[in-house]
Parts: sequence; C-alpha cells; structure tokens
Amino acid sequence: MDEFLSEKEQIEQMRVWWRENGWYLIGGLFLGVASLFGWNRYNAHQDSQAVAASVVYEEVREAFLDDALADALEHLEYLRENYSETPYADQAGLLVAVMRMDAGQLEGAGEDLRYVMEGTSDPELSMIARLRLARVLAHQEAYIEALSVLDVDPGFFSGRFNEVRGDIYVGLNNFTSARDAYNAALTTQESDQVDRGLVQMKLDALPQTEENGLDEITE
Repeated sequence: MDEFLSEKEQIEQMRVWWRENGWYLIGGLFLGVASLFGWNRYNAHQDSQAVAASVVYEEVREAFLDDALADALEHLEYLRENYSETPYADQAGLLVAVMRMDAGQLEGAGEDLRYVMEGTSDPELSMIARLRLARVLAHQEAYIEALSVLDVDPGFFSGRFNEVRGDIYVGLNNFTSARDAYNAALTTQESDQVDRGLVQMKLDALPQTEENGLDEITE
C-alpha cells in the first residue's frame, strides 16, 4: 500500500479491498479448515479400522494356537470382507494357509497363498506368500508351475528362493540344477537368510549322476 496515502485514504482502500476480496479469504479459510477436518476424520477412520482388524486377527491367532481351522477360516473371511485393506487380512491369510497345509488341504492353502501374493500391498508379504506357494505346488508335484511362481526378481529373498528351487529340482530328478541352486543359496549375498547347515546337507545328499536324463527336459 502506498506509504504516501493519508491514513483516511488507506482505511478507505482497506474497506474496498475487503468488500471485493473478503469472501474469498473467508472461503479459503473455510476450505482449509474443512480439508484439515476431513483429513483428520480419514486418519481416525483408518486407525479405527486397524484396531478392529487387529482384534479379529487375534481371533485367528487364537484359532491357530488351538488348531481350530474352521474358526480360523470364519475369521479370515470376515477380515477379507470388512478389513481387506489392512495388513491383518494378509497376515491372517498366511496363518490359515499353514493350518490348511497341516490339515492336508493343499488346494486351499495354495488359494490362500495366491490371494495374499497377488492382493497384498506389502512386497515382503507377497514374497513370503510366493515362496510358500512354490513349496505347496512342489508338494503337489506341480514342479513346473512351482518354478514359474519363483520366476521373479527375488531381491532380498534370493537365498531362500534358490533353496526352494533346489528342492523343486530334486523333485524333478534334475540334480545338476538342484546343485547349482543350493550352491547359489549358500553363496548369494543374502545367504544368511537360509539355514546354511540344512542347505549344505541337501547339497551333500545329491547323487553325483543324473537320473533318467531329465536335465534336458527341465532346464
């Protein structure tokens, strides 16, 4: 504002400016307060969702400890229907998959693991589900599909991926590839992820010659 204007002129200009711009200022202030209120409500809603989901997840854990598969499945379904955006739904899916494997329900375990692998927003949980799914498929002797599940960049999980690949190649009687995979599990930068003693035992137990010429088929 011009410093040479008289005080009266300055006051009059302020009044004119306020008449022309005051509503914009008030509107902007209102929108700012409303946005802040809306953000706080959103955060409060997210927090309440997480708390409610954690309670149901504890029910899944209790069912897991009690070996109550039917109860665990019921709680998992409730989590997926009502709190699918929370990590508790994914973690519950991993627990229920273990219970189904123990109960011999390999198909169901595979479905739960694939659900987590493809649906979770947590890359680490997705990798864990992928590893376990590959093991389930190997138990079902779906070896080629198991290898395809592992056909991604494992990143930090490379040691564990290579160990599971070795197990799958053993199932295929492809001992050369199994040996390569076990050696990779032991020498990769992430080799501390695996039980080195166990992997070494698997490696030492491999026969020195191939059986049935399956190398050409599976490599």
